[in-house]
Amino acid sequence: METDLYDEFGNYIGPELDSDEDDDLEADDRDVDEADEDDEDEPADADEDVPGMEVVLHEDKKYYPTAEEVYGPEVETLVQEEDAQPLTEPIIKPVRNKQFTLMEQELPSTVYDMEFLADLMDSPELIRNVTLCGHLHHGKTCFVDCLIEQTHPEIRKRDDMDLRYTDILFTEQERGVGIKSTPVTMVLPDSRGKSFLFNIMDTPGHVNFSDEVTSGIRLSDGIVLFIDAAEGVMLNTERLIKHAVQERLAITICINKVDRLIVELKLPPTDAYYKLRHIVDEVNAMLSTYSTDENLVVSPLLGNVCFASSQYCVCFTLGSFAKIYSDTYGDINYTEFAKRLWGDIYFNPKTSFLSSASTSRNDIFPLVSPSSRSQVVGDCDTSLPRVLDELGIHLVKEELKLNIRPLLRLVCKRFFGEFTGFVDMCVQHIPSPQGGAKNKIEHSYTGGLDSDLGEAMAECDPDGPLMCHTTKMYSTEDGVQFHAFGRVLSGTIQAGQPVKVLGENYTLEDEEDSQVCTVGRLWINVARYQIEVNRVPAGNWVLIEGCDQPIVKTATITEPRGNEEAQIFRPLKFNTASVIKIAVEPVNPSELPKMLDGLRKVNKSYPSLTTKVEESGEHVILGTGELYLDCVMHDLRKMYSEIDIKVADPVVTFCETVVETSSLKCFAETPNKKNKITMIAEPLEKGLAEDIENEVVQITWNRKKLGEFFQTKYDWDLLAARSIWAFGPDTTGPNILVDDTLPSEVDKALLGSVKDSIVQGFQWGTREGPLCDEPIRNVKFKILDAVIAQEPLHRGGGQVIPTARRVVYSAFLMATPRLMEPYYFVEVQAPADCVSAVYTVLARRRGHVTQDAPIPGSPLYTIKAFIPAIDSFGFETDLRTHTQGQAFSLSVFHHWQIVPGDPLDKSIVIRPLEPQPAPHLAREFMIKTRRRKGLSEDVSISKFFDDPMLLELAKQDVVLNYPM
Repeated sequence: METDLYDEFGNYIGPELDSDEDDDLEADDRDVDEADEDDEDEPADADEDVPGMEVVLHEDKKYYPTAEEVYGPEVETLVQEEDAQPLTEPIIKPVRNKQFTLMEQELPSTVYDMEFLADLMDSPELIRNVTLCGHLHHGKTCFVDCLIEQTHPEIRKRDDMDLRYTDILFTEQERGVGIKSTPVTMVLPDSRGKSFLFNIMDTPGHVNFSDEVTSGIRLSDGIVLFIDAAEGVMLNTERLIKHAVQERLAITICINKVDRLIVELKLPPTDAYYKLRHIVDEVNAMLSTYSTDENLVVSPLLGNVCFASSQYCVCFTLGSFAKIYSDTYGDINYTEFAKRLWGDIYFNPKTSFLSSASTSRNDIFPLVSPSSRSQVVGDCDTSLPRVLDELGIHLVKEELKLNIRPLLRLVCKRFFGEFTGFVDMCVQHIPSPQGGAKNKIEHSYTGGLDSDLGEAMAECDPDGPLMCHTTKMYSTEDGVQFHAFGRVLSGTIQAGQPVKVLGENYTLEDEEDSQVCTVGRLWINVARYQIEVNRVPAGNWVLIEGCDQPIVKTATITEPRGNEEAQIFRPLKFNTASVIKIAVEPVNPSELPKMLDGLRKVNKSYPSLTTKVEESGEHVILGTGELYLDCVMHDLRKMYSEIDIKVADPVVTFCETVVETSSLKCFAETPNKKNKITMIAEPLEKGLAEDIENEVVQITWNRKKLGEFFQTKYDWDLLAARSIWAFGPDTTGPNILVDDTLPSEVDKALLGSVKDSIVQGFQWGTREGPLCDEPIRNVKFKILDAVIAQEPLHRGGGQVIPTARRVVYSAFLMATPRLMEPYYFVEVQAPADCVSAVYTVLARRRGHVTQDAPIPGSPLYTIKAFIPAIDSFGFETDLRTHTQGQAFSLSVFHHWQIVPGDPLDKSIVIRPLEPQPAPHLAREFMIKTRRRKGLSEDVSISKFFDDPMLLELAKQDVVLNYPM
């Protein structure tokens, strides 16, 4: 054992190493020695040298490696604290597929080939674009179901056909009422077996959703108006006739549910005939009221009225009914025979002749009863086989064992066959896209028809420049994005092509509201399924993917280059107003961005919905009624934002007006004291505001035409009529600005130089009035005098616009201002013994009845009344409670009416939680609206009257009710 291998303490140190790095090791040794010497100088701290013995704070201790160290830097990891969420909720949630609509997963089989349908799209003369509309529950959707049953044999056998096929939203199926208009495209044969491509829009019947009808009507060339044979012409029927006349559409009628005359009302054939004739006469009376065209008449003899029973799958016109006889007996000229199936023409069984009168009524029977007397409902085992043999209908034993309704439906389907009468009626009386194009473009296009583009649209040219008008946005099944639905008016839209989308605010002068997009896929819509196509030529309806982002309500889609003169199609003009207002906010304030995104989407989904932010910062939704807003809130909460949202109590929009002429001339000076404008305000003539809103008169007319209108209809002075500067707010606002200055007193050239600024101030002022920031209505503002600076520098918009607004306000406040509230027209159907209860409920809500009358041929009464919209909340529920559910009502906006009382009467004290007497209402509405909007309690005139004006008021000793 060598002693060199051990040190003096007996520790093994090994042999010496012969290495090239000896020098380095020596240097290291020296460094270590020096370091040791330094350590000896410092106080010894044993803990620092021993690893694992230092004091480590609890939060700094590291027991386990981090997720990044374990899984690598590229892996996304989620660290979840213990007890941070309940055990019922998984840490990583599974992907949830949202679905709000019922859609077919595969294309169902049809009696025609899809290729044949696609080929028909290239023949515009064989296409019909039709909107089915009518009052609530008059059978539109069931009628479309019958058409789908005929063309889709597979669907007929399925269990879910109990659900209405075009009610694709789950909410529609739950409520049993249509909410959205649904397009259906199918091939239907006429009575000669010729096929036509039908684009049918099934629309909701509830008056709250009349905006959906408007969007469908804009894309159609004609309507089929459905009327319940038992109920007759109702509230929405009348409104739809008026709307269709205004939109210049072909009108045809389908008197539906004729089975009710037999099964429910049990009318004898003669009475049933008179009931049907009464409905036709009522419709014609309305057409003559709303239309100046004397040729616009409906009659079964003309072929534009058909009779149907959707429940029993029956539809016939006089022509198709006569053809059944012709097919049975062979030698009958069915077109001539059809003319004798309507009117007081009877069949005499003794002589077998038709005659228009007879001596003995007993042996005479009206030839057309709505259906043969129902053999099925009674003792069918003995009598039914005999009747079926007479009619040539053969049923097997299993079919004869069916229940009453399915059996009757089967018998009727075998007897009447397919709905060829309906197809004949539409083909003969509704123009094709080619035939109706010129009329359509004249009415809906803002540009002229004299350009190449106008001519291409008027000819429905598939090779012309692309012009497509979209009026509706349909959300996808999961509610994430939208597809635009519209009609191609010229050219051909192709999948994948770049297009330019022009919004509603686009003009040739201001091209800001336009965007270039790329079209995604294209579809033909058939309610619960879609047929994908590569291209869609002019005259057809199309569902477009990829263009939804810039579109809010309606849009014009054209080519991105080479079509610079293209103008937009007019925005939709609705036949009702959105006057019910609710304020919304998220329960969790941090979710505000989600709610705003939901509001944007819901705004796209509902055509007449308006969303805006008040000055107080509250987000407001404006809709047509309670049901409408209920559906909007369901979609906002469930489909589009998926958060909890608080809703304020509903209120209504008000308007501000005047009832007298301004008590003195009101003037205002610009801040630089170089300009001065003097105005007065006075009420407009009765009916003029409505004429402006309905575009009976337009500000774009030339001066001569405008002057003649006001001179002849409203007895205006010709000079004043030709001096109208503007309607406001916007071009169809119910207020007028008139230049009533004299050339001898005012420099007209200088005044003309600031005309645009004064008009802008007038528009601004009438958009939000001084009482409670609500629009001004029914007021004429006259400019009496104007002092305008010579230098352009001193008369800029920044000086003149706010001054014009201020003088509009002061003239308004000097003319006895009043508040106006919206009134609903209410139609109630109830049995005779419930009429008094209806009166009681209406009286409690400031309502007044205008008419109550029995419905001809039925045990019900119709009560027509007016009710203030602010008192209409919960009216339907109240009515049902008081009548044990026997009364049914519908209400729709009708007119504006002045609220009783003076809103500026400071002697009125509003006590909380107490109903106010009628004369205090205007004051109460104004103060509560101002509070809600975050405005000061009362109207302060110092905002609107400048010092010289206040001095003038003091000089003239005018007593003011306003706080300074």
